[in-house]
Amino acid sequence: MTQIRFALAQIDTCVGDLAGNAAKVLDFSRRAAEEGSAKVVVFPEMTLTGYPIEDLALRRTFRQAAWDTANDLAADLRKAGLRDLYVVVGTVGTDRATDKPYNRLVVLHDGVVWAGYDKHFLPNYGVFDEFRIFKAGDRSVVLDVDGARLGVAICEDIWQDGGPVAELAGRDIDALVTINGSPYEEGKGDVRLDLAKRRAAEVGAPLIYLNQVGGQDDLVFDGGSFVVESDGTLVERSPMFMEDLSFWTLDTGKVHQAKSTIAPLPDPDEEVYTACVLGLKDYMAKNRFTGVTLGLSGGIDSALVAAMAADAVGGANVHGISMPSMYSSDGSKDDAADLAANIGAHYDVQPIEPLFDAYQNQLHLDGVAAENLQARIRGVIVMAYSNSKGLLAVATGNKSELACGYSTIYGDAVGGYAPIKDLLKTRVWELARWRNKAAAAGVGIGGLRIVGNERGDAGTPLKDGVMIPVASIEKAPSAELRPGQKDSDSLPEYALLDKVLAAYIEHAHGRADLLADGFDEKTVDTVMRLVDRAEWKRRQYPLGPKVTALAFGRDRRLPITNAFRE
Repeated sequence: MTQIRFALAQIDTCVGDLAGNAAKVLDFSRRAAEEGSAKVVVFPEMTLTGYPIEDLALRRTFRQAAWDTANDLAADLRKAGLRDLYVVVGTVGTDRATDKPYNRLVVLHDGVVWAGYDKHFLPNYGVFDEFRIFKAGDRSVVLDVDGARLGVAICEDIWQDGGPVAELAGRDIDALVTINGSPYEEGKGDVRLDLAKRRAAEVGAPLIYLNQVGGQDDLVFDGGSFVVESDGTLVERSPMFMEDLSFWTLDTGKVHQAKSTIAPLPDPDEEVYTACVLGLKDYMAKNRFTGVTLGLSGGIDSALVAAMAADAVGGANVHGISMPSMYSSDGSKDDAADLAANIGAHYDVQPIEPLFDAYQNQLHLDGVAAENLQARIRGVIVMAYSNSKGLLAVATGNKSELACGYSTIYGDAVGGYAPIKDLLKTRVWELARWRNKAAAAGVGIGGLRIVGNERGDAGTPLKDGVMIPVASIEKAPSAELRPGQKDSDSLPEYALLDKVLAAYIEHAHGRADLLADGFDEKTVDTVMRLVDRAEWKRRQYPLGPKVTALAFGRDRRLPITNAFRE
């Protein structure tokens, strides 16, 4: 009968930062031993390299540097007095026979790389393209730790029926340890938990699911690590969207394991909002941006993005620019000013009418060309602020607009990051209402769990307890590029549009399917035409956090030149 104390080290890594990632492993390992008397500490998939490394895996010098880092870290753990600790980390390895990379799990113990395991299954769908990069493993591994038999797996292995978990089912293991880099999307937490319960039942032992946390380009990893018993009982859950060190004890002499800390799950709206904030926050930190700039129109999209930016890096690091034209309403200008005041942002007013007149004196544009000229002048101003002040320019377009091409390329589409590009317009309104509700409950700027800190601070107080002006949420959406313009002049009402988009894009329904879904023929034809013609714009749009099952970019890959029409 053996008791093994596990530490679940849910950390945020950075791709390519081998030294920084190793230093974090050393720090968390020291804490695991000192704070929790842990015997085994488990880190996420590809811990030392960061994840996903994409074609860095093909670079021999990178693989060698990663392997040297693993060896150096093993020695450093021993020097730190942690020689008896078993440290489970992910890294990239090399098949000596083929010189192809492996997605590898290694155990560091007593100053050496004590054991290793290579992933069996390589995902080749959605955001993953590992089949092209990595070589699959061909063996299951059971580790003996003080008499306890631990099976190991890497992420995709547990998603496959008949894979390495099936092999481990007959090997009398005491626990299954799986390290993961599973990106966030709405509803995925329940899917992971159900899968883990099935695999725990399959091997007849508790399953430890350790997931990465943090943003990496257009992916957000939500953490939410957990442990389930063989009967499916949840006995540990780490918080979502933040680094965490939790502990759980395996007792091989007991049928039912003792419960550890079970972190509460966030509200569904909070979950999505926080994912977007974390994506922006980590993109800025890992690319060394300290502030953002964006156009503030008084509309809901720029207001929500500004609120997210304030929660990510503080209102004092947000530079909002009001760029009114001759068509901008007084209400919109007031809403933009109020939003900036609410979050404590820098706020400048740069009227575009003189610049527009200068262009028109030479170009004499009308119609859509004149409307787009206004948007492009604003884009120039935003990028001028970005270049001159060293700020990250953020685009404020949402998924509905991106789907239909309802944006101006090189105009409102400029920027380096797009925090709400995977949110349909109706979801934008929902999250704005949630953020104001949270503000009314006392959650100030930076008061979210990923920024406010683990003590539960309310963050910087908000003026009058409000973040996003109610008028920005309630008024009819408009680009205000001509007198009386409304989005509904060019698009179906968003409540209908978003339902069609969800069916056409996320569920891949064709025209016949959409008509069978009950949508009218005119709406279906309009939406399909707009979406199909806008692929070239989407290819040039800034990256932003994936929060749905199917985001534009890695998830949906269609040719720009495409003559197929339904």
